[in-house]
Parts: sequence; structure tokens; C-alpha cells
Amino acid sequence: MPQDKNLFVEEERRLEKYEDVKDAARNEIQEQVKRRADHLTPSERADVEALGNELKGGAISEVRSTDLEVRRARRMARLSQVIDYVFYLIYGLISLQIIFDLFGAHRSNGIRNFIDALSWPFLSPFKNLFPDPSSGRFQIRFSYVAALVIYLLLHLAVTGLLRMVAHRKAEI
Repeated sequence: MPQDKNLFVEEERRLEKYEDVKDAARNEIQEQVKRRADHLTPSERADVEALGNELKGGAISEVRSTDLEVRRARRMARLSQVIDYVFYLIYGLISLQIIFDLFGAHRSNGIRNFIDALSWPFLSPFKNLFPDPSSGRFQIRFSYVAALVIYLLLHLAVTGLLRMVAHRKAEI
């Protein structure tokens, strides 16, 4: 979905900006330390070195954490794409069934039987949910339309859950 791609692009952009700000701050601190290093007492030099080591450790930890977040976001985006694809297949199968019944496709046709077999696991819970009016071979399957709507709502719920899990609040 375009929203997943936008979410991924926005996350990448946010991480790039964060890294730029962090690098600029680190460079400024290093410049200040270099300028003042000539005027430091031995104890101040030790404090500066300890602070530098602490900042270095924090930067390494942040890079590791950011890398893990990016990997997790990519995995979630891929999972979301797979789930979207599966639901699109289900929508297609149900839509074909609705069209076949609406236009009175022959039940003895091979394609019709193939689509019936593929869609049966998804449509069987909805069989005879509503009365389906018909005129000869032509039939409007309100039960199948209801199945389509219910699968759409389920798809939205699953996708929303994935977004909620994948998206994290930005910390500054």
C-alpha cells in the first residue's frame, strides 16, 4: 500500500535528519574540546577523556539501536505487503464468484469449478447468511458481498495493527 511506502520513507528521512543533527553536535563538541585542550589541567583532561568515552559509547549504542529499528521496520513493511497480497487474492476470488453468479455462469464450466474450489474456504462460513435473490441462472449473492465487506474490515484491522506495532514515537 502507498501508506506503507510513505511510512518507510518518512522513517528513513527521520533517521537521516537525526543522524545529521547528532553528527553536527558531535563535531561541535569535538571542536570545543580541541580548542580548550591546551588550557586544561591534568584532572580536567581526565574528565574530558571520560566524557569523550561516554559519548562515544552512547553514539555506538544509538547507532546499534537505530539499525535494529530500521531492520524491524523493513520486516514489518514486507509482512504488510504479503498480507496485502493475500487479501487482494481473496478479494479477487470473491469478486469473481459474485460476477459468475450475477451473470449466470454455467456450473459445469472448468474455470467456474476452479474458482469455486479456490474460494470455498473463504466463502463457506458465509453461505446462506442472507437470502440470495435469483432469476433463473442469474443470482445476486448478498452473502458473498457481506463476505467481501467482512474481509475488507479484517484486512484494515490487521494492517492497522501492523502499523501500530511498526511505528514508534520519535524521541528527541
